Amino acid sequence: MLDKLTKSSDIFIDSAKPNLIEIGKRQLWKVEPTSIAKNCKNLIRDVVENLDLQPNPEKPVIALSLGDPTIYGNLKPSPETIKALIDVLEEGNANGYNAGIGSELARKAVAEYLSFDGVQYQSKDIILCSGCSCSLELCITALADPMLGHHILMPRPGFPIYQTIAECFGVEVKYYNLIPENNWEVDLDHLDSLIDGSTAAIVLNNPSNPCGSNYREEHLRNILEIAHKHRVPVIADEIYDRLVFPGKKFTSSAALHSGVPILVCGGLTKRFLVPGWRLGWIAVHDEIGAFEHVRKSLVNLTHRIIGSNTLVQAALPAILQTSPLFHQEVIQTLVSNAHVAFDYIGKIKGLIPFMPEGAMYMVVEIDMRHFPNFENGLEFCKQMMAEESVFCLPGECFQIPGFMRIVLSVPKAILEEACERIAEYCNRHYVD
Repeated sequence: MLDKLTKSSDIFIDSAKPNLIEIGKRQLWKVEPTSIAKNCKNLIRDVVENLDLQPNPEKPVIALSLGDPTIYGNLKPSPETIKALIDVLEEGNANGYNAGIGSELARKAVAEYLSFDGVQYQSKDIILCSGCSCSLELCITALADPMLGHHILMPRPGFPIYQTIAECFGVEVKYYNLIPENNWEVDLDHLDSLIDGSTAAIVLNNPSNPCGSNYREEHLRNILEIAHKHRVPVIADEIYDRLVFPGKKFTSSAALHSGVPILVCGGLTKRFLVPGWRLGWIAVHDEIGAFEHVRKSLVNLTHRIIGSNTLVQAALPAILQTSPLFHQEVIQTLVSNAHVAFDYIGKIKGLIPFMPEGAMYMVVEIDMRHFPNFENGLEFCKQMMAEESVFCLPGECFQIPGFMRIVLSVPKAILEEACERIAEYCNRHYVD
């Protein structure tokens, strides 16, 4: 027995029993998590939890931090969406399992929904997932192999779920810069310089979280030209597709027919205001046949999730026919709030807002030179919560210190109140 034990003082670890340690004559449980579990970290949650936020008890909390458009109740799903799900429930024919990739009827509906601007999808190109985050996980898992030393490229600033997924599986993440003064467009030279033989994929988020940017067709072409030159596939996170402001046009990366194989990720979450329904998709856009084996691997990976919500799948054909007027009203709310926030924050000393063109967020730069009491944006946002009970996500959550992100989907009156409190806070701490 002793030859199997490693001794450290009076502690013995039995290599044949990894979940057991012996201390003297006592035996204790010691169950260790896997490296995958240890590596799984959500940057936003890590940052927020470590801030130990304590709001001002004399002021109600205003959360401008959560990207959930339903949280305040002012934005609700369309009547068509609600009726579609009620009808499915009453019919009672969608309570069982479907194929892992989703039902044929639901995938056909998604294919038709995504077929615009010259792009034509078929049901065989669609894989349904449990939310867009699940779609992203399947794509990253299918393309990036940690055993081969692969890495993926993601935007900075960017939504940290890409990092969470990749690093969980031991895949390295590298960041390509976005340029604030150019509407957060990609620094093309920097992107190009990061690509090597180990680059498994470029993650392209458009419209952007957190930036609210919506890329011009020409800029998208430039990005895809770099991907084509290096023969690197693209994972296009288009969860905010068509959620762009009046006068702007959303262009899917697939619509440019660049010859780059693209996995387009999307879902119902944002545009249809049902994040909790967990219905996402992957659309395989492959004009050159490069994804022959990837398609099969994606199907294999769906066996892990046993398909997405079958009730929502059955309702999809009706949900995706929601009236354009509904979407226009949602966008109008976001546009109106964006102007309120931009005009108000633009007058606050020490803050520089960036007007978005889509999605539901605004990035605000904090000129830390004028707030010497704070070492960084984390401290700035923490103290703003303590004094004014207003919480915005600090830029550190998105790899851009010295910024913060505010959510624009809250009721207008609450947003105005938040802006007033932010102004009072900044005036209190601003130093010339």
